[in-house]
Amino acid sequence: MPTLGGPELLLILAVVVLLFGAKKLPELARGMGQGIKEFKKATREVIEDDEEDEKPKASAKSKSKAGADDDDDDADNDEDGEGAESSKETAGVA
Repeated sequence: MPTLGGPELLLILAVVVLLFGAKKLPELARGMGQGIKEFKKATREVIEDDEEDEKPKASAKSKSKAGADDDDDDADNDEDGEGAESSKETAGVA
């Protein structure tokens, strides 16, 4: 695919000047600049909102995971409901 070189860009610029006039070009450029600025601001806000939404979920997951790990340790020791007594009996210590 051919690329745009210097002569092609000058031709496009000349056509734009003929269509809109020299007085309208700064207004069009200003409007495009404001539109790009607003778009970037909105994109930044959406990203920040997503990050804020993920932070509580991540901290809640880490808390629930930590709690689940503690429960798993207890469950391993208490599988038959007798706790530490049953593990001593199976080891031959009465």
